Amino acid sequence: MASNRILIIEDDTKIANMLADTLRKYQYEVAVVEDFDRIIEESAAFEPHLILLDINLPSYDGYYWCRQLRQHTTCPIIFISARSGDMDQVFALENGGDDFITKPFHYEIVLAKIRSHLRRTYGEYASKAEERTIKLGRLTLYLERMELHVKNEEIPLQKKECAILELLMGQAPKVVTRERLLEELWDDQMFVDENTLNVNMTRVRKKLTEYGVESTIETVRGAGYRFVLSPEET
Repeated sequence: MASNRILIIEDDTKIANMLADTLRKYQYEVAVVEDFDRIIEESAAFEPHLILLDINLPSYDGYYWCRQLRQHTTCPIIFISARSGDMDQVFALENGGDDFITKPFHYEIVLAKIRSHLRRTYGEYASKAEERTIKLGRLTLYLERMELHVKNEEIPLQKKECAILELLMGQAPKVVTRERLLEELWDDQMFVDENTLNVNMTRVRKKLTEYGVESTIETVRGAGYRFVLSPEET
C-alpha cells in the first residue's frame, strides 16, 4: 500500500528539513513547500493526506493559508508554531485547522498526532458510514473521496471541481443556473469575481478531457450550464 503523503509548510529551513527527514524514516512520503506564493499549487500537485502548517510565514500567515487550503482539501491540517497563546490555538481551529503543536516540540508527539489523525481520517477509526455517490450512466462521483470514476479510471478532483460536478451531475440533464452555482460554491457572492466561475468550469472541462471522459459540460447561453452524458458513457 502506498505511503501517506505529508506536506510541510514551514519557512524555517532547518525545522522543515528535520521534520521531513524524521517522517521519511517512518516511511511517509514528504514534500516541503519552497515557494510560499504557490502554496495552493504545490499542495494540489502533491495531494497530501495531511499538512503540517506554521503560522508565521512570508506574505500571509498560516491562518490565511489554512482558509485557502480548505477550499481545496479536507485532509487534516496540524498547526506547528512557536506561538503558545490560547487565542493562537483558537484561531488555528476556527480557521480550519484540526490540531495544534507548540514549538519546541518532541518528534514523538508530532508522530503520534500524525498517526492519530491519519487513523481517524483514513484508517481503522474512519467513519464506516456509507459513502455518498452520484451515479450517471457509467460515471460515479465519490463525494467524500473527491474522485470521479469512469472506465476503471479514478480521476482525482479538487474541492471546487467536485462541487461543480455534484451539482451538474445531480441535476443532469437539467440546466443549473449560474446564480445557483455561485450560491452553492462560494459563501459570499459579493466578493466573487464574475470570471471566477468561468475559470473553474474551464478547469473541470480540461480535467475531463485529459482523462478521456466523453461527457462534457455544456454552456447554455443566458441560463447556466448542464452536464451532457455521452452515448459511450450511458
